[in-house]
Amino acid sequence: MAGNWADFQYEIYLNGMTGAVPRLPTDLTRLEELTERRLGPGPVGYVAGSAGDGSTARANRAALARRRIVPRMLRDVHERDLSVEVLGRALPAPLALAPVGVLSLMHPDAEPAAARAAAARGVPFVLSSASSTPMEQVAEAMEDAERWFQLYWPKDPEVARSFLGRAGAAGFTALVVTLDTPLLSWRPRDLDQAFLPFLHGVGTANYFSDPAFRAGLAKPVHEDPNAAVMHFVGMFSDPAKTWPDLAFLRENWDGPILLKGVLHPDDARLAADAGMDGVVVSNHGGRQVAGAVAAADALPGVVAAVGDRLTVLFDSGVRTGDDVFKALALGARAVLVGRPYVYGLGLDGQAGVEHVIRCLLAELDLTLALSGHATPATIGPGDLVEGTG
Repeated sequence: MAGNWADFQYEIYLNGMTGAVPRLPTDLTRLEELTERRLGPGPVGYVAGSAGDGSTARANRAALARRRIVPRMLRDVHERDLSVEVLGRALPAPLALAPVGVLSLMHPDAEPAAARAAAARGVPFVLSSASSTPMEQVAEAMEDAERWFQLYWPKDPEVARSFLGRAGAAGFTALVVTLDTPLLSWRPRDLDQAFLPFLHGVGTANYFSDPAFRAGLAKPVHEDPNAAVMHFVGMFSDPAKTWPDLAFLRENWDGPILLKGVLHPDDARLAADAGMDGVVVSNHGGRQVAGAVAAADALPGVVAAVGDRLTVLFDSGVRTGDDVFKALALGARAVLVGRPYVYGLGLDGQAGVEHVIRCLLAELDLTLALSGHATPATIGPGDLVEGTG
């Protein structure tokens, strides 16, 4: 990416000379409230909601807030380079868009709009298995841009094999396997609305378009949509899976494999022993286990356990450029951001997602520079202290 990400702020100020101000706030923590006001309670609740009383989501934010950056002075930060290498791929910045399902709830342009925004800015887009657009259409929208596929590992091995084959054929280069959702958690915001999008056939596009999935139906999807939905519900996830099952993924996927949802150092070691390429330290944004450890509090232990063996990525709670800085300082190679870009999509489509990416990376670029760093490679735990938030 030519130029510094920070230049976005001057673009905004120069546009202001003509009276133009940004369509969305540049403080990305404000997007959730705006989205709550503009979209219906069902869709917003599905994205913004968390497990239980929301304690894990709050802990994610508090764990990042508690760590404070200690800036260093008189270091040459005139020219900066945010690029990193992740899984052998050169990325322009240590950021990817996290897999979030059912994006048609937020905006009619859904996953293709978010994917095009990621492609326009050079950051990887991770497509959810539970997308509302088939993976081939999303790949087409991205042309040759970097894309990874997130797998909710279904009970039916033929559907799993078919998904992996389709994703590989569509140019998805890395596989992100979500391990923390063998069951859907207790989510009061969804329960109080009695709203689960999948029961309405939303978020099932990859399944309903899949030959192996359709082979298990008595009638075509359009003839008996309810039966198709129930077939999906019956196979969506598998609480019986264990570590030896990872061999199946290795046999059916050629590229790198990341395990998402790892919080315990021993699980990270098991991932390394199983020949995986990386882990995503994540508690699903607080959506799966109420009362769970904050992702940022789990990150140092995972890095200490496997940082020399695996690529360690981070998500859960990232809202700002300084959050990204802190995750990198704690040892993450790169960060996945979820809800903020989804709010951007809901508020302003593809342009809203691009706004979020550019704000996040401009703020990260400036945070690096103003803390005395010209590249992510020089930051570490010594650049943070723990305070009270």
